Amino acid sequence: MPDGRDTKSNVAVKEAAQLVDVPAVVSLKDFADLIKVPPADIQRKLMSLGVLASLNQKLHPDVVTRLAKNFGFTVNIVTAGAPAAAVAVAAAAGGSAKPAAPAKMRVKGAGGPVARPPVVTIMGHVDHGKTTLLDAIRNAKVVDSEFGGITQHIGAYQVEIDDPLNEGQKRKITFLDTPGHAAFTAMRARGAQVTDIAVIVVAADDGVMPQTAEAISHAKAAGVPIIVAVNKIDKPGANPDRVLTQLTEYDLMPEKYGGTVLSIEVSALQKLGLDDLLEGILLVADAEVEPKADPNARAVGVVVEAQLDKGRGVVATVLVEQGTLRSGDAIVVGASYGRIRAMTNYLGQRVERATPATPVEILGLNNVPSSGDRLEVAKNEKEARQKANLKAVEDRDAKLAATTRVTLEDLVKQYRDGTVKELNVIIKGDVQGSVEAIQDSLTGINHPEVKCTFIAVGVGPIGEADVELAAASNSMIFGFNVRTDNAAAKAAEAGHVQVQEFKIIYDLIDAVKLAMAGLLDPVYEEVPLGTAEVRMPFKLPRSGGIVAGSYIQDGKVTRGASVRIRRGKTLVCEGKVDQLKREKDDVREVAYGYECGILVPGYNPEIGDSIEIFEIKKSLRTI
Repeated sequence: MPDGRDTKSNVAVKEAAQLVDVPAVVSLKDFADLIKVPPADIQRKLMSLGVLASLNQKLHPDVVTRLAKNFGFTVNIVTAGAPAAAVAVAAAAGGSAKPAAPAKMRVKGAGGPVARPPVVTIMGHVDHGKTTLLDAIRNAKVVDSEFGGITQHIGAYQVEIDDPLNEGQKRKITFLDTPGHAAFTAMRARGAQVTDIAVIVVAADDGVMPQTAEAISHAKAAGVPIIVAVNKIDKPGANPDRVLTQLTEYDLMPEKYGGTVLSIEVSALQKLGLDDLLEGILLVADAEVEPKADPNARAVGVVVEAQLDKGRGVVATVLVEQGTLRSGDAIVVGASYGRIRAMTNYLGQRVERATPATPVEILGLNNVPSSGDRLEVAKNEKEARQKANLKAVEDRDAKLAATTRVTLEDLVKQYRDGTVKELNVIIKGDVQGSVEAIQDSLTGINHPEVKCTFIAVGVGPIGEADVELAAASNSMIFGFNVRTDNAAAKAAEAGHVQVQEFKIIYDLIDAVKLAMAGLLDPVYEEVPLGTAEVRMPFKLPRSGGIVAGSYIQDGKVTRGASVRIRRGKTLVCEGKVDQLKREKDDVREVAYGYECGILVPGYNPEIGDSIEIFEIKKSLRTI
């Protein structure tokens, strides 16, 4: 009979057997094979979250972790090297042998993954108080500096609070602040992919709005727990219960109604309920997420925001996901690379290292990366440069392949049909995230007759080179939160290049839509004016033309109006009123109930003919 020690060992082996190594980049089918679950089951689970995924769909590591947990597995995201699951099984069984770490790989520390701060995304409808809530939590004012009350960029911040379960100890929470306007849908989706918990802010006096529904969809698609912060409870007309009822329409059942979604009433302005919200975040993190990371692994992270600063060069906000990022590390970020010259935390303080779930600003990259790009630490700058160049080639090939696949055949057909017109645009923005959000929004404008073509997009002020490119490609230049330098302004005026600058992103999008609508052929609409009956034809003595002596039965007739003349059911003539007479006088208009003479070139009137009078009105189209 086995002793207690053997029993515990067997249990440990069984538990460790549920730990599965999963590559950082894995398809749905390969992931299903690894955890021995039918791919259809995983697809059904994703569908319940609002995601339609094919078997070859690449899954984000966060989504992999959530899915594995649903099927009773714990995953270890690895890029290469020894399988951690095998090591765990061997150790649990009492074995001491460990697979040798491959050369040039940093070996994980003996401790392995440890608890890290949860990453929280604040999402919701515009003006529902997302930024004000975050300000109240981190005690900083940024609202006054925002144009139109809308957060223009994603920011990352960290707060430290008392641990409600362990007196005298502190815990950190990392917040991502995402803009609330629909134009930033892509940025918000990126925020949901790197977050552990989504806090949906809903105003108690306004209820669930369209962008609230979008935020819920993004959180569900990322497979993250949702906490609802019912804000503005201090305002007259606040009705938190109505908000909770509305949430049930989106498959969010609040705990108050017997569900699992935590809802907390807060007032960002009055600083009410903030402690409850922070404690709720830690509660959900411990119960549903259990965020862990290995601080001893090779550092990897994700770019939250990036921009080109005139004085400092390329500045990128990075959220560390695994490992410890250190000042001086050689890094590759998408198609950019470099060595970290300096690293500062969310308070602007210089730091030498950043552990998992810590947001930092880094300097030293050669190019501005894109929001959402992965950061990896390389052995040295040479390796970083090689990886970045390889990624640049892959991106270029993918772009060319996509262009050929999507447009080559279509362009030939469109050229022959002459059906699709193009508005060429150059987009310049202050930061990469804004530029990408604008591009995503404009790409989403679908119209069968006109499309927006991006000649160039970039970060920084509008320069003379942009104007020269616009002149050569017959493009318009749209700038967001950037200025046009003097040389560029003069060149634009001389070359008749249209440059427009905006501080509100949806104003820019509306301007592009208006320009696209200007390329559309106008709509001509027939507007009825009246009807007349021919009572007596007579000839004009001088010109010899035949005038239809008519009686206006309905509406009116005007000189120059279009007419359609029927004899019985037969259409005998279409034309315009060339002359209109009333008792031998030329007049411009004759109203209902009067008689008049109507001359239509080429028309020989007969008694009883019916004349339909109408005008063709041209109206401009909108998008």
